[in-house]
Amino acid sequence: MIVGLSNPKTQYHKTRHNVGSWFVYYLAKRYLKLFKKDKKFFGFTSFFNIKSNCIRLLVPNIFMNLNGKSVFEMASFYNINLSEILIIHDDLELKPGVAKLKYSYGHNGHNGLRDVISTFNKKTDFYRFRIGIGRPINKHEISSFVLSNPNKIEEVLIKKSILHAIEETINLLTLRC
Repeated sequence: MIVGLSNPKTQYHKTRHNVGSWFVYYLAKRYLKLFKKDKKFFGFTSFFNIKSNCIRLLVPNIFMNLNGKSVFEMASFYNINLSEILIIHDDLELKPGVAKLKYSYGHNGHNGLRDVISTFNKKTDFYRFRIGIGRPINKHEISSFVLSNPNKIEEVLIKKSILHAIEETINLLTLRC
C-alpha cells in the first residue's frame, strides 16, 4: 500500500503539505490509473499491479492530523500491516529537490505521521519517503508555510524529487514483489 499524506484535495492540493498526494497522483498517472472517491476509506483510492501483486494507492481526503483514520481503515480492510505501507510526506528538514527513503519508527513532529502511528497503536517500523519542502526562516510561520503553495522554482525542484522517488519506489517494488 502506498499513501500520500494530505489535507482535503480541493482546498490544499497545491500546497507544500500535500506533496505526498502529488507523489501518489504522479505514480498512478504513470500506470494510467484513475482515482475514485471512496467514503469507506475517507479518501481517493486506486491500484496497480507489479508482477501479479496488487499495490493499493490512497490519498486521504481529510485533514492531515486525521490521516491515520484513512490509512488504518484501508489497511484493515485489505489486511495490510503498517510495515507493508509506504507513506509519502513533506519534510521541513530537507530542501526542495531532496527526497529520502526511510524505514523506521517515528514522526519527527509531522502531524500526519503522528496520527498514523497513534491510530495503528503499534511501535512498528514502516517505510516512508520524505519529500523536501524546505523551512521558513521564522519558526512561527511553519503552519502558514506548509499550507501555502511553493514558488515556481521550489515546485520544479519538488516535482523533480518526486519523479526520482517514484523511480526508486518502482525499483523497490519490482525487487520485492
